[in-house]
Amino acid sequence: MANVKDVATYILESKGAMSAMKLQKLAYYSQAWHLVWDDTPLFEDRIEAWANGPVSPVLYNEHRGRFSVEPGTVGGASAALTADERESIDAVLKVYQPRSASELSSLTHRESPWSDARGSMSIGERSNTEITKASMAEYYGSLV
Repeated sequence: MANVKDVATYILESKGAMSAMKLQKLAYYSQAWHLVWDDTPLFEDRIEAWANGPVSPVLYNEHRGRFSVEPGTVGGASAALTADERESIDAVLKVYQPRSASELSSLTHRESPWSDARGSMSIGERSNTEITKASMAEYYGSLV
């Protein structure tokens, strides 16, 4: 199974440099929709409900302190992805990649996996609460 860094590497190789926030949201949506379409996780790495939306701490550690993330800088291997995994990511990129990082962040804030994980936390409050794979599969599965 791939990991989040493999997914991020594939996204960067496919679309080029982008903001760290946008990369995080595209990795999140890739995980969510792959859960729906293939009924299996794209990666096992945890995603947490941070103040600006879903974030993978593993991926964050790769780009910490940088606004922009370049291809070849997150330590993953796109070759680790199967054809089905690449197909899921490509479908997500087609829909979500044209949106800005702030649009993607706002979108995640309106969706229940992030908001339910945040619970009654105040705006901007730090959190490391996990957004579960089950909550992603249930919510995004209900949209199809």
